[in-house]
Amino acid sequence: MRVYLPSTLPTLARVADAGEVGPAPLTGYAVTPALVEWYVSGDTEELEYVALTDAARASLRMLAADRADGVAVPARRVVIAAEVPDDVVVAGPDIEERARVRLPVEVRMKQIAAVHVDDLQAVPDVEAAVAAVSAADAGDDDARFVVDGVEDHELLWYATQEIPDLL
Repeated sequence: MRVYLPSTLPTLARVADAGEVGPAPLTGYAVTPALVEWYVSGDTEELEYVALTDAARASLRMLAADRADGVAVPARRVVIAAEVPDDVVVAGPDIEERARVRLPVEVRMKQIAAVHVDDLQAVPDVEAAVAAVSAADAGDDDARFVVDGVEDHELLWYATQEIPDLL
């Protein structure tokens, strides 16, 4: 099963050094039964895009948390796409985040299929979204508009062998 793991550039650097995403448990996003039921008309590619978008939103939250802790982290959303055995993925009953899953194990580097990262041109909009994501999660419509706006930027695709150059 393809699972999308939210990340940041510093976290991706740690993954590259350690050779795995961890420690477990991990939160990811995937095409779950709840997502399929909710998004009835979508094909597999559309459903995977929804899961990727949810992971990118979670990456924004990670960036905001790092910034709140005083960590200087580049304003670029990062999503790690990995192939994980179906029997390891645990889908939750979360109605708000239908694609959210838990992984009770680390994800090894050889399971990573690709990495998706914002282009540098997206940085100003990502900066604004990072500043607004907490208010958006609390229901502020203006903040939600700012956060939704960053999704106009498509994440770029990088093969695993390109990770060192990306970092």
